[in-house]
Amino acid sequence: MVKAIRIHKTGGPEVLSWDDVDVPAPKAGEALVRHTAIGLNYIDTYHRSGLYPLPMPTSIGGEGAGVVEAVGDGVKEVAVGDRVAYGNSPPGAYAEKRVLPAHRLVKLPTGVSDRQAASMMLKGLTSWYLIRRTHRVKPGETILMHAAAGGVGLILCQWAKHLGATVIGTVGSDDKVAVAKAHGCAHVINYRKEKFPERVKEITGGKGVPVVYDGVGKDTFEGSLDCLAPLGLMASFGNASGPVGPVNIMLLAQKGSLFLTRPTLFTYVAKREDLVAAADELFEVVGKGIVKIEVNQSYALKDAAQAHRDLESRKTTGSTVLLP
Repeated sequence: MVKAIRIHKTGGPEVLSWDDVDVPAPKAGEALVRHTAIGLNYIDTYHRSGLYPLPMPTSIGGEGAGVVEAVGDGVKEVAVGDRVAYGNSPPGAYAEKRVLPAHRLVKLPTGVSDRQAASMMLKGLTSWYLIRRTHRVKPGETILMHAAAGGVGLILCQWAKHLGATVIGTVGSDDKVAVAKAHGCAHVINYRKEKFPERVKEITGGKGVPVVYDGVGKDTFEGSLDCLAPLGLMASFGNASGPVGPVNIMLLAQKGSLFLTRPTLFTYVAKREDLVAAADELFEVVGKGIVKIEVNQSYALKDAAQAHRDLESRKTTGSTVLLP
């Protein structure tokens, strides 16, 4: 038996339960991983609340790092004793140990710590697909990133600056302005004090931006469309403020023949070769210090409910890990 955080019903942080669970031996193609650190992400709150429904009872969490303790038949991707991480596996990371498909694991290089890996895989791979695949950021572009002081924001903004982009970031409080500026943003807008579409147009000389990366959702969606240049792309990849309601697609025509996508990491790294390529690129920029991964908060795994409260009340910056 091992300990795990599970939910037996959906709701607020109080539904997170500290349970004893059995962990089976790995079957063919699977690996048993003992977690050393587990990542906290906003999608975990969607699973807990029921916004993204899961069968009950269930554990949550899609990101972690640890050591392989056993492998099933036919596993070639990893071996017992390997330091590994993952960020795109089925929910269940909030546990001391778990069994995973081996093809979803990547080996960690010596220059990346377990806590860094646990806190960056989902967010780092998300940043990768957004700026390297969804819209491939080019030198000289000006882009807009919402929640620039959040987990994805801090990684994406640093990486995009390295690629030669001018990054405009939005934040929800004054204390996060300096954080965003220190992590790649040339301009930072507190959207609680300023109308960000107007500021973006001012910064860009009225042109707008070719791409908006929006993980906030309901509160920023229409304003994000107003920030785009004609033929611009809106990448709506999260719902931190709540889900976006029904959209009249004629808005896209009226605002400049815009493009709209709702991408997910799972699609972009469904093939193992894409997962490995993405992880390699991520490890390279982190290993070289181009992207600094800062674990600003840590909680005991059993205190996951408090971690959720702090995340949802926007008290956290950067990355957060849960420690078994």
